[in-house]
Amino acid sequence: MHDPMARAAARLRETQLRVTVQRMAVLTAIEELGGHPDAEAVRGRAQEVTGGLSLQATYNVLRVLTDVGLVRCTQITGQQARYEAERHDNHHHFVCRFCGDIINVDCVIGEAPCLVADLSESYRVDEAAVTFWGACPRCAPAEHG
Repeated sequence: MHDPMARAAARLRETQLRVTVQRMAVLTAIEELGGHPDAEAVRGRAQEVTGGLSLQATYNVLRVLTDVGLVRCTQITGQQARYEAERHDNHHHFVCRFCGDIINVDCVIGEAPCLVADLSESYRVDEAAVTFWGACPRCAPAEHG
């Protein structure tokens, strides 16, 4: 399936969601933007298809897509929520303190949850979220210079 909107519609149907232009446009925008865009960037891209999409409507669609597992929402301290296509690959993130770039980092140990929490056996942990902070290759020379 080469048409991004048709692919988005098929993915929505797979999760039993009603197919709407807004949902298709937001899902397609996240795929096309790549990386970790915030809601405003997603909205801007989705508006190219919908013609008009409020920021609140964008957040509503993002919440629904996150709830059904099509989108991953990442909360990074000091930044707006970021979104990416959910690939169920259990990765972490690196954030550059200088430019704010965010990149994916493979799981620290291997299979989910990657880390062992110091909790009683009555807690069931299925995911661990780790954020690494530092300087990206572009900013590292400026940091030391």
